[in-house]
Amino acid sequence: MTQLHDLRLRLLVQQESERIADSQPDELDLSVVQARCLCWLALLAEAHEEQATDAERRGDVEQAMGWFADSMRLRDVIHVVSSIEIPLPDAAGLDDDGLPPHGDAGPLAA
Repeated sequence: MTQLHDLRLRLLVQQESERIADSQPDELDLSVVQARCLCWLALLAEAHEEQATDAERRGDVEQAMGWFADSMRLRDVIHVVSSIEIPLPDAAGLDDDGLPPHGDAGPLAA
C-alpha cells in the first residue's frame, strides 16, 4: 500500500511539473521550484514535529500522535519530491555524453 501511495504522489508531482513547464517553458527553472518546495516542506515538517512535542508535553497524546503522523507524511513527501529527477535547463537536448544527438550539429554549427 505504501508503494502505491508513493507512486501516486510521484505521478502527481511529475504531472504538475510538466504542467508548469508547458505553461512557462522559457521563464521557469523546475530545479529551483523543486528546491523551494523542499525548503517549505522541511519547515512545515519541523513545525508539525514541534506541535507534536508541545501536545505531548501537555499530556494530549492523541493530538501529539496526529501531529507526529502528519510530520511523517511530510517527510515521505520530501523523500518523493527530492527523488524526482528534473533535467537541468542547460542539458536539454544533449545526449549522454553532453553532446547534441547525431544529425544535430548544435548551436555552434555554421
